[in-house]
Amino acid sequence: MAVANPAIGRPIASNGAPAHAPLRNVVEYGTRRTLITIAIVTATLLEIIDVTIVNVALPNIQGNFGATVDQAAWIGTGYIIANVVIIPLTPWLQRRFGRRQYYAASIGIFTLASIMCGTSGSLEELVFWRIIQGIGGGGLVSTSQAILRETYPQSKQGAAAGLFTMGVIVGPTVGPTIGGFITDQWSWRWAFFVNVPLGILAVIIVLLMLRNPEKPTRMPLDAIGLGLLAIGIGSLQYVLDQGQQKDWFDDSSILACTLIAGLGLIAFVVWNLRQARPIVDLSVLRYRSVAAGSILGMVLGISLYGSVLILPQYVQGSLGFTATMSGEMLVFRAAAIMLFTPFAAIMSARRLLDPRWQVAAGFILIGLSNWWLASATTTGSDFWTFMWPLALSGVGLAQIFVPLTVTVLGSVPMRQIPGAAAFFNLARQMGGSIAIAVLVTILARENAIHHTELASQMTLSRAPVAEFIQRNGGMETQAVAIKLNSIVTAQAAVLAYADTARFVAIISLLFAPIAFILKRPPKNPPPMPAE
Repeated sequence: MAVANPAIGRPIASNGAPAHAPLRNVVEYGTRRTLITIAIVTATLLEIIDVTIVNVALPNIQGNFGATVDQAAWIGTGYIIANVVIIPLTPWLQRRFGRRQYYAASIGIFTLASIMCGTSGSLEELVFWRIIQGIGGGGLVSTSQAILRETYPQSKQGAAAGLFTMGVIVGPTVGPTIGGFITDQWSWRWAFFVNVPLGILAVIIVLLMLRNPEKPTRMPLDAIGLGLLAIGIGSLQYVLDQGQQKDWFDDSSILACTLIAGLGLIAFVVWNLRQARPIVDLSVLRYRSVAAGSILGMVLGISLYGSVLILPQYVQGSLGFTATMSGEMLVFRAAAIMLFTPFAAIMSARRLLDPRWQVAAGFILIGLSNWWLASATTTGSDFWTFMWPLALSGVGLAQIFVPLTVTVLGSVPMRQIPGAAAFFNLARQMGGSIAIAVLVTILARENAIHHTELASQMTLSRAPVAEFIQRNGGMETQAVAIKLNSIVTAQAAVLAYADTARFVAIISLLFAPIAFILKRPPKNPPPMPAE
C-alpha cells in the first residue's frame, strides 16, 4: 500500500521506502516491432557468435603474436570474466540509466571494442579490449530477453521467446562455421571487424525506436556489494577457465582464487540481504520457477556449450577435418533448431502442451543424442556420421528454450523480469564455463587412463598385436613401436572424447525431472501486473 508523502509529494510504500511509479506499456506493433526485433536479435547474435568465432581463430592469433597457449587463453578468459560480472548488474543499470540508453551504450561499447580488438598490435592490447568488449556484451543477452518480453503482447510471448532462441542457441552452433570460414579465407582480425556494421545498425534502431518502460531513477551505487560480486564471480570464472591448464588445486593461484571466490560470494550474499537497495536483487529467486529455471539454464549451458567445445576438437584432431568442415557439421543441429523452434513456440503460446513436459522431453532428447554421439565417436567416423545425433540434439534444444523462457519470465511481476532474465542468463553462462572446465578435465584425465590401459594390452600374447608386429618388420624394427604408440594414442583420444559425450548425456538425463518443479502457467494467463 502506498500513501502520499507531504514532504516531497511522491508516493511512498507503507514501510517508508519510495514506491515505484507505474511501468509504461511498451508493447509495439507493426513495422516498429519488426525493426526493434531485428535490432535485438542482431545484438544477441553478435554477442553469442563472437565467443565461438574468436575461439576458432585463437590458434591463428596465438601464432601471430608468438604467444603461448596460456597467454592466448586470456583472450577468452578476460572476455568471459567481464561478461559474467556485468550480467547480474544489468537490472540495476537499466533502472539507473534507462533501458534504451543502457542497451544502446552496451552495443556501442561492444562495437567500439570490436574495432580496437581487430586493430590491436600486441597480445596485451587485445586482451584489454576483449575485457572492454565483455563489459559491453554482458549487457546484451539478458537485456535483450527482457526487451522482447515487454515488446510483444501476452499472446505472442511464444514467438518472442522463439526469436530469442535463434540468437542464443543457434549462435553458438553457427559461430564455428563463420569463424572457420573467416580464419581460413581472410584474417583473424575479421573475426572482430564483422561485428561493426551490424553493431552500428542495431544502435541506430535502438536509439530511434526503443521506449523505456520507466524513467531513469537516481539510485546510490552499492560500491561494497559491487566489489564483492566482482571479486567472487570473477575469481570463480578464473578457476573454471584456467583450472585444467594449471592442474587445478596443485596450483597456488587456483587454490587462492577458489578461496577468494567462496568467501567473496558468501560475503556478497550476506551484505546484499542487509541492504535496502542492493545492487543485485536476490529476492527474485523466491519464485520457484526462477530458481528451478536457473538450475535448468545451467544444465542447458553445459549441453549447449559442451559439444561446441569438444566436438570440433575431436573431428579436427582425430578425423582430420578442417575448421570449416567442423563448423559445417554443427549446421545439422542449427537446422533442426530453426525447423522445430517455431513448433515449440506455437505449442507454448497456445498452451497445447504442459511446458514442463516439453522441457523435460528436451533434456531427455539431448541426453539420448549425446549417448548416440558417444557410440558414433570412432577413428573411422565420417562427416555424415554426426548428422542424426546432432539433429536430435537440435530437436531437444528447440523444445527447451522457448517453454523454459516463457515459464521463467511469466512467473514474476513485470518489474522483476530484468532480474529473472539476468539470473537465467548468468546461470546459462556459468553452465557453459562449468562445461568447459569439467569436460576439458575429463578429456585430459580419461585420455591418460585409456592410453595406459590400451598400452598394457599391446603384448605378443594377443594375436592381433603379434600379427601387426610381424607384418611391419618384427620387434627389431623401431618403426613398429612408433606405429603401435600412434594407434594407442589415437584410440585413447577417441575413447576420451566419447566419455565427455556420455558425461553430458548423464547430466542432461539426471536433471530433466527438475522441469516439474517449474510452476505450470495458467491456460489463459491474465495480463502481467506491474507489481
